[in-house]
Amino acid sequence: MITDQFNRVHDYLRISLTERCNLRCFYCMPEEGIRLRPRSELMSNEEVVEMAKIFVSLGVKKIRLTGGEPLIRNDAKKILEDLSKLPVELAITTNGILVNDYIDTFRSCGIRSINVSLDSLKKEKFKFITRRDYFDKVISNVNLLLKENLHVKVNAVVIKGVNDDEICDFVEWTRDKNAHVRFIEFMPFDGNKWEWSRGVSFLEIMTKIKNQFGEDVVRIKDGKNDTAKNFSLRNYAGTFAIISSITNPFCDTCNRMRLTADGKMKNCLFSQTETDLLSAMRRGEDIAPLILETIWEKKKLRGGIEKMEDFSKQKNRTMVAIGG
Repeated sequence: MITDQFNRVHDYLRISLTERCNLRCFYCMPEEGIRLRPRSELMSNEEVVEMAKIFVSLGVKKIRLTGGEPLIRNDAKKILEDLSKLPVELAITTNGILVNDYIDTFRSCGIRSINVSLDSLKKEKFKFITRRDYFDKVISNVNLLLKENLHVKVNAVVIKGVNDDEICDFVEWTRDKNAHVRFIEFMPFDGNKWEWSRGVSFLEIMTKIKNQFGEDVVRIKDGKNDTAKNFSLRNYAGTFAIISSITNPFCDTCNRMRLTADGKMKNCLFSQTETDLLSAMRRGEDIAPLILETIWEKKKLRGGIEKMEDFSKQKNRTMVAIGG
């Protein structure tokens, strides 16, 4: 088992397949874009699979593919097919634009859980946030996933003055849709001009929802390693949740590890250090000890960030270069 000094077992790996994306969400990618690494610096299909096999040998039970946008990678189908042969639960996070091209692949690879990033239910606001005009395509593909009876989580990053007026609209959206909407607190990454004054806390989100829906809000039991606090409304088909990484973190039960597209391992989303697994693998070294050491050094809380004012001082990658 992969464990840290606080007896947390890490059995969930998130692998970023690419730093590229066909959207330009301002909280994820700087307005000026990022320097794209040459292909030689990124993990090949074979290296992604080999890395995954090593993590699985150490006890990983779930792998989620992320990006950038993972489905824009030319060999994404091949990677999905190869990883589906491993004894793990395989899942993916996507912006939804290319989902219709992968439905058959999802089915054949046994993927049952799809996370879709969608920060607004309004077309013009979606275009403002993403700097692209794909709203109709994303909504159509969310409906396609639901029609295919896949477990769909819709991730919405809530930002004050941008989309916090849609919180109750998203909840109402679940009345007839068996989707799981997750409200995510605005988090700091390089280039996204983060200030907590633009953030919307767990308490603020719940206050808005309870003011509108009152006693119909029902708390749902969370899973063992859930990042979110889960809720439903009586007689609604779907559910909703809040991921409060800033105001109410879930670090005590964290079981997650991250592998960037260029083969660097991060033991926490907020970690300011990385371990270069890819270079070691290419030198023919055994990377298992590096994995175990990296997790052993994991901080107890948010990569060592304990105070709100310390968030703005951290040095990290852009979100698109870490993996959603």
